[in-house]
Amino acid sequence: MSDTEQRPPREIRAALDAHSTLTLAYADEDGPQACAVLYALAGPADPAGPPGDDDTALLFVTSATTRHGRALVAAETGSGGEARVAFTAQRDGQVWTALTGLQGRGTCRRLEGAEREAGWRAYSERFPYVDHNDRLRQAMERTDLWELRPDWLRLIDNGQGFGHKTEWTRPAA
Repeated sequence: MSDTEQRPPREIRAALDAHSTLTLAYADEDGPQACAVLYALAGPADPAGPPGDDDTALLFVTSATTRHGRALVAAETGSGGEARVAFTAQRDGQVWTALTGLQGRGTCRRLEGAEREAGWRAYSERFPYVDHNDRLRQAMERTDLWELRPDWLRLIDNGQGFGHKTEWTRPAA
């Protein structure tokens, strides 16, 4: 199934909200690589919220000194502000008959100023333990907050039948 609505279908947004770790795939001068990062879903909290402009974005924290951080910074600098990435999100330990997970592609950019503050509020709500630990909070405040804006998403849900897929593509601007 494919959907070209402004916002991803409700079941895709619910799946994004149900997970908290994504595997981020990127490429740099040494070739392709992947890493796991915790993410928070930005945008309206209600997956069934009103239609309209899509504001679906995933927020994650990483330092520009990590390999993936350096790759994102280099791509951001070289492509006018956005780095292309792919990602997956799923829970560990699932049985194949009930396997659910997401695949996606999109662009990443660092958030600054008011956008970073708003993004940080969403991230802190998702992971409140960060604000309850002074040392962790201070470390996080010194690192970069990134926005991953998906332009294609696929939900796999074997609970609805083996290989059941729901896809969404962000409409062209």
